[in-house]
Amino acid sequence: MKKTIPFVEIVSTGRFLPPSVTTNADLESIVDTSNEWITTRTGIKERRLAGNEISAAQMGAKAGVDALDKSDLNASDIDLIIVSTATPDRLLPSMACDVQALIGAVNAVAFDVGGACSGFLYGLTVAEGHIATGHATNVLVIAAEKMSSILDWNDRSTCVLFGDGAGACIVQRSAGSRGIIGTYHGSDGNLAELLHRPPGGLVKMSGQEVYRNAVRSMALASERALEDAGMKAEEIDLLIPHQANVRIIESTARYSGIPMDKVFVNVDRYGNMSSATIPVAMDEAIEQGVLEEGMNVLTVAFGAGFAWGALAIKW
Repeated sequence: MKKTIPFVEIVSTGRFLPPSVTTNADLESIVDTSNEWITTRTGIKERRLAGNEISAAQMGAKAGVDALDKSDLNASDIDLIIVSTATPDRLLPSMACDVQALIGAVNAVAFDVGGACSGFLYGLTVAEGHIATGHATNVLVIAAEKMSSILDWNDRSTCVLFGDGAGACIVQRSAGSRGIIGTYHGSDGNLAELLHRPPGGLVKMSGQEVYRNAVRSMALASERALEDAGMKAEEIDLLIPHQANVRIIESTARYSGIPMDKVFVNVDRYGNMSSATIPVAMDEAIEQGVLEEGMNVLTVAFGAGFAWGALAIKW
């Protein structure tokens, strides 16, 4: 069933990146790798690492406050906080409750979603459902990831890929034609062992298998979300994909029929921040004037689970 009228729209965005920059050259002194090896295979040149100075919840709170500052709302106006994270600071309580306390959102219900790299898109869909049913009015969706805390820094196949950061947006009922107009999500738990973190352990990944499944699933999700919106690829003004690896981004764009000059890429500066990549990219694209009101936007992600999804948005 195609959506003709969007239920919700994103009214503001925000982000937070730790100030500490770690380049590929810095990693050469930590693990057996090189700038050429990393850049050629991933497109990543540097990433931000939070270190011990800042927690994932603090990063999420800073991104949330940034989104609030760009809106006409106060923290007390937020009635639902949804946090996507694969790297909570602690198992109890939910990180969303810690974020709620940090920003002073005293009237909000708060909970986490666990969709790995696709978690922000899952969070937006959950927000849409709460608003559409009348259970929420102003929803703060945050993706905050401290990937450096779960990496094996002796494993060059994973430690060079990831970075830390947080992005956020505020979602409200759509007042017109702006908003989410197409949605698709999928998952396959049979492939979970290809990208996982064992209990108490660190991230393990089968790179080639993840790459193949990521491209196929992201292209499928893009196609299905466009179908749901009643749109074609040539109508998309901007593709904002999950920033995992430049080769995955290029392949997804090619299979989706979207030229690279319509694709927003910042993986070279931040690496893979898991679910935080898309909201950070949205906020940067707005700041740079690349994302403007009235544009047709497609955003797509793939991650551990395996879980994937895409949203078509009239910005």
